[in-house]
Amino acid sequence: MTFGHDHEIEIDAPAATVWQVLTDFDAYREWNPFATSVRCDFRPGGAIDMEVAMGRRKLRQREFINTIDEGIGFSYSMKPAPGGLLRSVREQQVVDLGDGRSRYTSRFEIAGPLSPVVGALLGRSLRAGFDGNVAALKARAESL
Repeated sequence: MTFGHDHEIEIDAPAATVWQVLTDFDAYREWNPFATSVRCDFRPGGAIDMEVAMGRRKLRQREFINTIDEGIGFSYSMKPAPGGLLRSVREQQVVDLGDGRSRYTSRFEIAGPLSPVVGALLGRSLRAGFDGNVAALKARAESL
């Protein structure tokens, strides 16, 4: 039982530029329509506090950094619900394609017995949010 949403997009910007945009959390409010405010202790185990736009509502979300592969990717997760009822992971990766181009991939998954409920209640807003996030990341990186 899972709910997920994945992206893979080519960006006309070097991987280092995409990584810079992706990890400049203070600047998210300038370009990211989904995660409109982010504070992050960018280290494994560190907290990532976000304000996310879910349709017309803004929700506060605290997740935790799982892994960091400097210049390449990172992942974070929510604190799992008791009994494994709900857990999440978001993985983001940037790959250098050469010639000043890169590929960005994003994988988001919610799993556990409550994931169908979350998908039914929030799926449309989550998909729209991640779609907007990816499009804005591409536009921001290509503009630098």
